Amino acid sequence: RVFPDMIKRSVPGYTTIIPMIGVISEHYGQDNSNLYDLGCSLGASLLAMRHGVKAKGCKVIGIDNAEAMLEQCQTYVDQDSVKQGSHPVPVELHHGDVTQFNYENASVITLNFTLQFIEPEKRQALILTLYDALLPGGALILSEKICFTGIEQKLQEQLHWDFKRANGYSELEISQKRSALENVLQPETAQAHIERMLLAGFSQASQWYQCFNFTSFIAVK
Repeated sequence: RVFPDMIKRSVPGYTTIIPMIGVISEHYGQDNSNLYDLGCSLGASLLAMRHGVKAKGCKVIGIDNAEAMLEQCQTYVDQDSVKQGSHPVPVELHHGDVTQFNYENASVITLNFTLQFIEPEKRQALILTLYDALLPGGALILSEKICFTGIEQKLQEQLHWDFKRANGYSELEISQKRSALENVLQPETAQAHIERMLLAGFSQASQWYQCFNFTSFIAVK
């Protein structure tokens, strides 16, 4: 129930990234292909993909390991289908592990703040799997919290905490959240993400957005 409010107040730039996922989906979506949202939670990026894609015969597929999230996501998808009227882009939701799912015939794949919760040793294999599933010219959208080297890490952390304070979080709440995510959310540098995508075979990979220590990349096959 609190997830939508929490993520908007905790992730700088989130309200910009979501609609831009729709724009990217329109640009890279291909006829008769699948668009995947890994770790779809309540479906914000999934619905952005649904609204953005203009190619014919597409399907949007969301995967998450939290059944409660998927149940509420299905409610939002059903409500959106009514608003869309006749022939909305089909949506499928699946409960499962994103590292074990069978991906195929993809034109756009989104990992919106999902990879950072996957064990580091499994990340390269997942990105390679997604690369193999993408059609030529397909795109991977990867949004992550990143870390920095030296004094910049302290600066970006402090600005992120200031962002949370400005959104009503108390010092205790900020401290508790930081402790809860320690050793669960494992961020990497932007360069590490770019190198991983290039190593998987993507012809290009770059940052298209950053706000403090939160960023989004796009990689094209």
